[in-house]
Amino acid sequence: MIQVKGWPRRARIVAGLLIGLPLLLVLVLAVFPWGVLRGAVVREATERFGRPVTIGSVHRVDGIGFHPTIAVEGLRIPQADWAGSGDFARIARADIRFSVWPLLRGTFVPEDIRVSGLRLAMVRDKQGRTNWSRPGAPEQGGSSTDLQGLTVTDGVVSYRDAKEDREAVMRVAADPDRGVRAEGEGRIRGAPVRIAFTGATVKPGPWPFTATITGDRLTMKAVGMMDRPLDTDAMTLDLSAQADDLKRIDAVIEAGLFQTRPVDLTAHVRHDPTRWTITDLKGRIGRSDLAGRLTVDKKDGRTLLDGDVTARQLDFDDLSSAQGRAEAAALERRIGSRLVPNTRIDIGKIDTTDGTIRFRVGQVVSAQGPSTITGLSGRMTMDHQRLTIGNIRLALREGAVTGQAVIDQRGGAKVPTLSLDLRLGGASVLSLSGETRITGRVAARARLIGTGETVRAAVGRSNGRIGLVVANGTLPDRYAVALGFDAGAAFMGDSGRATLRCLVVGVAMRGGTGRADPLILDTSRSRLDGTGTVSFPDERLALRLTGAPKQGATLRLDGAATVGGTLEKPDLVIPKQVKSVGNIFKSIGRAITGDTGPRAQNAACGALARQVLR
Repeated sequence: MIQVKGWPRRARIVAGLLIGLPLLLVLVLAVFPWGVLRGAVVREATERFGRPVTIGSVHRVDGIGFHPTIAVEGLRIPQADWAGSGDFARIARADIRFSVWPLLRGTFVPEDIRVSGLRLAMVRDKQGRTNWSRPGAPEQGGSSTDLQGLTVTDGVVSYRDAKEDREAVMRVAADPDRGVRAEGEGRIRGAPVRIAFTGATVKPGPWPFTATITGDRLTMKAVGMMDRPLDTDAMTLDLSAQADDLKRIDAVIEAGLFQTRPVDLTAHVRHDPTRWTITDLKGRIGRSDLAGRLTVDKKDGRTLLDGDVTARQLDFDDLSSAQGRAEAAALERRIGSRLVPNTRIDIGKIDTTDGTIRFRVGQVVSAQGPSTITGLSGRMTMDHQRLTIGNIRLALREGAVTGQAVIDQRGGAKVPTLSLDLRLGGASVLSLSGETRITGRVAARARLIGTGETVRAAVGRSNGRIGLVVANGTLPDRYAVALGFDAGAAFMGDSGRATLRCLVVGVAMRGGTGRADPLILDTSRSRLDGTGTVSFPDERLALRLTGAPKQGATLRLDGAATVGGTLEKPDLVIPKQVKSVGNIFKSIGRAITGDTGPRAQNAACGALARQVLR
């Protein structure tokens, strides 16, 4: 024992213990027989996986030192009850070298791993439950420590994922000479693919890798660099993808994307523990191009998005699959054409995603012919299943539609609520319809709120108001007198033009049925007034029209006309009694006596326009 002159005996004992006990601890760590911990390891692993883990033997294979190597033989982890029969994992033998010092902090840090006879069967069910996660705990990322070496011989890994409809079986190997290799075959949403992965030799420092998926309907390639070997939580990569459908790519990256026409995309990606940063995103979907950037953050169990997407050209049909387009065409053949789109708005499954995406489109095109839409921009913000599409600007050849749309499905609602507040301004009859016989400036506003899984269904149950105004225009004179039910002047014809003072339509919506209030078409020669309804989602018209001239009528007819059909295909019906011989002779008699009935007065166009557009 060390003797310290002048120290009391008790002090010398304490000093000896302070020096001797650490030395004893170091010696124990250097020669510790780690196999005695087999029982504790089995208990910890059993608790970790929630099912009985067995290990044939655990023993130390080196002599003495602070970086021991232990051999684990006959490891078996049963498969989860819900995942099927057999084992989740089996290892014939694993030799693991590790440092004892992190163990003093409660951390196990492997330095070198050599595995033989690996069999791993990974499973995820439709609800997202995985057989490799701790029961009741959220799924974790795939990080790794600074391994100094990895050797795998006779390794087979299988994967079945019911949530994304994908599966694969791969043979895995690793050694100091050729690095890490894995290859095999699988299916992604029913499409056969071949999968390959190569990585450099495992050693400390940045670790390059290449991963490919090849098939007739899906091809993807990632070339990148992990900050450390096998650390997928810290890597940078360049990604390219071609597929028959964006949804098939989504089965790999799981970003909540939708079905589309064929896709060809590239991007630069950085992944950190809680964030994906996607830059230099560019490519094509059908004949639409896109470019942009996106960040995806994970926080408190939620996914937070922030991004910008631009397109020089967009065809809305590119954002639907062949099946979706076929179903839409079949629906149109069955019920006829509709103005209100049947776009799905159910966001009930987007329950953990929030964020903002800004978008801008330079030109909207269509395979059916020229589009009246020349540009589109806006901002989509998702907040706990409330999607706001704000700052909407839909540019037309003349004028624009502006406003916002809100889809609200908070609180576990089975059906979303759609709120629309849209304005049309600066447009003309010519720019909207190509009509050359009638001119005028057009303004409109729609404020609606309704529930439904599609836009059409929500409008079909909506309350609110729709207003339309056409003013300061012209129309053929014979049209104007005909609107006043002056058959004589209309028959004789006039090549001149009349003034279109205003067309004012206000529709009060209740439960998807709109009542015309008001419906007035006022010209310099006549005035037409209407009453009735338009019923959604069928867009069925039921209107009654009466007209009166503003000057003496040549041959004024009594009665009214009706408009049926739909908004797309209105059907004007003139009752037999209006155009009967008797009614015509009565009109002739009144014309001879000069009694052509009351004359129409000018409508208060300005006040009416403000009323319906408010």
